Amino acid sequence: MLSTAAASLVDRALLFHCTVCVAELTTGVANAEPSHKTWEKLRNHYAALFATFPAGRLLTPDPDVWAEAGLIAGTLARTQGFQRHQRKECLNDALIFLSAAKAGLPLLTANRTEFDLIQQLAPHGRFIHF
Repeated sequence: MLSTAAASLVDRALLFHCTVCVAELTTGVANAEPSHKTWEKLRNHYAALFATFPAGRLLTPDPDVWAEAGLIAGTLARTQGFQRHQRKECLNDALIFLSAAKAGLPLLTANRTEFDLIQQLAPHGRFIHF
């Protein structure tokens, strides 16, 4: 749940989305049990949400972002002792952070801990914690 201040910011902002986030969400939908009574509602919810994303405001990591994100994720995995699943999450988060940074946009996140670590290695990016 967003704080009042964060909700106000989102309501007034021109929002951008990242293809990495879309992939994370669709992985969750695909991993849900299709025979469950709420699966169709879940699928339809995200399909409708994705349909609202203007193509011009959908950020996709380019090769430079992929390379830098790999360096950041690898460095943090080594220095922070990340487990296998944490390395993949860190790579995704670095891709999201760097895609926003390349577009000159701050990232809105509830994950202060990991994005603070990423920002220490990529100080040209910004994030807003809610």
